[in-house]
Amino acid sequence: MSEIWFRTGEATVLAAEGQYTDAMPEVLIGSVRGPVGQAFASMLGQVQGHTRMFVVRDLNQLVRPATLMTTKVTIHTAEYAELLGGVVQAATGDAIVDCVIEGILPKDGLDELCMIITIWLDERCGSHEELDRKDLYRTNYEATKLAIGRAIRGEPTIDELIANRKTVKHYALDGVIDY
Repeated sequence: MSEIWFRTGEATVLAAEGQYTDAMPEVLIGSVRGPVGQAFASMLGQVQGHTRMFVVRDLNQLVRPATLMTTKVTIHTAEYAELLGGVVQAATGDAIVDCVIEGILPKDGLDELCMIITIWLDERCGSHEELDRKDLYRTNYEATKLAIGRAIRGEPTIDELIANRKTVKHYALDGVIDY
């Protein structure tokens, strides 16, 4: 395996109608001996409201490569924390293992890699009485696989970004700027 030093990726998968289950993970992948490994080790402590945890598929099922996840949104409720450490963590773990199975992540040398994944979980999910946990799983699973694949492949490339500079714009810019 050629060494993976510092790779980044992100993806967005949108929720089903009426849900707040959009998933937008951001992934950092790299060698345990490099800057990603240093950041990984530095994150082992806790920060109030932004729990950091190893990604596990279930009890006693730590994924490889070792992966830490943390939230982009401050945790305020036990219900939110339960979703994060339950459905979202399991979906993230399953996606990581499937990335190895499918050859997106190299099986050889996994213990030389580590990942950090920041997780978007809308704070309305914790109090949404009709939350579709299957959709929450789906969006996080799909987005995590996409983000990891994009990180490994270096997507989007700078050539893609240059080519679509005047045709793709952030959704928040609708009505703000015209190309």
